Amino acid sequence: MRTLVLNAGYEPLAVVSFRRALVLVMNEKAMIVERVEGEPVHAVHSDFDRPAVIILTRYVRIPSARRVPVTRRGVLRRDGFRCAYCGGHAATIDHVLPRSRGGADSWENLVACCQRCNNVKGDRTPAEMSWSLRVSPRPPRGPQWSVRGVERTDPRWEPYLALAA
Repeated sequence: MRTLVLNAGYEPLAVVSFRRALVLVMNEKAMIVERVEGEPVHAVHSDFDRPAVIILTRYVRIPSARRVPVTRRGVLRRDGFRCAYCGGHAATIDHVLPRSRGGADSWENLVACCQRCNNVKGDRTPAEMSWSLRVSPRPPRGPQWSVRGVERTDPRWEPYLALAA
């Protein structure tokens, strides 16, 4: 069970384990906004509500220029696990401009790609292959990218993630 952490301005910061969230609440560093009904945490002397969303008691500023780090998993997720060339299931990533020709490991140069297209393309550009990209590679945006750990969302988080959008 995971918990969404909001700052005092109701901006999503991160997703943490319910244990970490409960420690923040018990140390009065956060308050519970949404609870998981019917699943209390049992302690020796009392029961506690299991937090689904907590808010920090003091404001933590989020840098507006936060860049999402480029990862293989992130590129696949951004492209919906679909090949940028044929639309099939993608399991690898491809450099649009190959690294051997100066292509960078950036959001603008990486796309999700199936194994077959990646092998056929090899060390060439899509233009040399007379291929076109089905997607325009660009950096991802939105709260699901700026908040660490929000890949699998809980329905109780939706109103708070929508505020950040």
